[in-house]
Amino acid sequence: MEGKQIGEVFNFFEHVGVIALELTAPLKVGDTIRIVGGDKDFEEVVDSMQIEGKNVEKAKKGDSVGIKISEKVHKGYKVYKV
Repeated sequence: MEGKQIGEVFNFFEHVGVIALELTAPLKVGDTIRIVGGDKDFEEVVDSMQIEGKNVEKAKKGDSVGIKISEKVHKGYKVYKV
């Protein structure tokens, strides 16, 4: 089960392990996301999320957020809420 797509990676900051995505649905800290693209397909719990460098607990549709993840990904990978 893929879950509902909530965005697409538009940048990956490898030195800090953070993806940037524009949300198409709300997301909050504690939610589980699934990232799919290339040979990757994995789930992560959102431990922290930032908007413009400030930590936030939740974000709404249309917000551009940064989320720390454990694996290397690329621009264009799909992000789902599980």
